[in-house]
Amino acid sequence: MQEKKKLRCPLGVPGGIIATLIGLTGIVLNSVNFNLSGLLVSIALFLIGGPFIRFTMMVHSANDRLDELERKMEIMK
Repeated sequence: MQEKKKLRCPLGVPGGIIATLIGLTGIVLNSVNFNLSGLLVSIALFLIGGPFIRFTMMVHSANDRLDELERKMEIMK
C-alpha cells in the first residue's frame, strides 16, 4: 500500500501564479485606462507573485528532504 504524503501549503504555488496573472492583467488594463494608482498596485502584485512561488517551492523541497532524513533515521533504529 502506498504511503500518504503530507499536504504542504496547498495554495502556495497556485496562489502565486494567480497573483502574478492578476497583476499582469491589471498592468495591461490600467495602462489602457491611464489609472496610475491601479497600475502601481498591479505592478507590485506582479513583482511579488514570482518570488512567492520560488520561496514556496524552496520550502516544499526542504520539507521533503527533512522527511526523507527522518525516514532514514527511523529505518536505522
